Amino acid sequence: MEDGLILVTGASGFLGRHLVTYLADLGYPVRALVRTHSHTRYLQDRAELAVGDVRDAASVERAVAGCQYVVHAAALFRFWGEAQDFEQTNVTGTVNVMEAALRHRAEKVVHVSTAAVVGMPPADGCIDESTPCYPQDAYQRSKLQGEKMVRRLCQSARLPAVLLRPGAFYGPWGHYAFNRLFFEDPLKGLRIQVHRGRRFIFPVFVPDVARAILTALKVGRPGETYNVSGEPISHREANTIISRLAGISPFRLNIPEAVMLTVARLWTRLAPLTRHEPYYPITLAPYVFHDWRVCSDKARDELGFVPTPFGEGARQTLEWYWDSGLYRRPKTAPAVPAGDPVVVRRK
Repeated sequence: MEDGLILVTGASGFLGRHLVTYLADLGYPVRALVRTHSHTRYLQDRAELAVGDVRDAASVERAVAGCQYVVHAAALFRFWGEAQDFEQTNVTGTVNVMEAALRHRAEKVVHVSTAAVVGMPPADGCIDESTPCYPQDAYQRSKLQGEKMVRRLCQSARLPAVLLRPGAFYGPWGHYAFNRLFFEDPLKGLRIQVHRGRRFIFPVFVPDVARAILTALKVGRPGETYNVSGEPISHREANTIISRLAGISPFRLNIPEAVMLTVARLWTRLAPLTRHEPYYPITLAPYVFHDWRVCSDKARDELGFVPTPFGEGARQTLEWYWDSGLYRRPKTAPAVPAGDPVVVRRK
């Protein structure tokens, strides 16, 4: 892989911030596609900014021009929202980026999807790249449709695109989904679980995804899909590790499934009136009440992917919360070495 210009869409997002930092600190030239209202202060010294939106084909065309590589990390990810909003960003936006990459003859493209496109995980066994997909909500459907559009262009127009399916993001700079449920809620004193914590979740440390993206640009096979996730871990084990590191009680109040589902359904029905995402939307149910044992063997074999152990990723995440002043470090919390979790200098 030559040191050509790399376009990163979604550069101001959770993954994008880690990715741009990682690439820039390694010395790669980066162009960041950002919207007019995006927070870009941390990008100023790391990337060339291109103002636009993946939903706007003209701005995507300008951003892709002159780039040798394209990383499409932009996406709308929420547990609640209008189907058309997900489609415009995750389907139309993906088509805009891929078609522009074709027209400008990008040497390699990485499309960031999600392991969640499986929708309803199998009752037993692991989730690999061949597991059938049965998306359960508008977000999952839009991401799967985006994948299909990328594969179609790979087959019909020889688009040199690699598809990555990361697990549930967690790490520094995050406040949503896994970060909120497993870090912020317990730190605030909201400590609940279902099924006594025995269900499995599929976390991935976001800096690991950034590293996998660069490797995919270098050696990923066009047209291929790779799961990129950490080792599956039970809710109970994740809660225990985080509690120990944070110096808080490992106790979790076990809520019956029927109660949680009733609350989630009611909250979701009220959402169109409040115009706010429910704290516990019903779309969380497939993630919480089923086992997500995502297998990343293909990425290990072909991309050399090695996930950060959950304990270490949790340490770095908590260190960020404490250093940011978002939560106070307890006196009983173990000391965690400071340091940027994503910087690896290229020789």
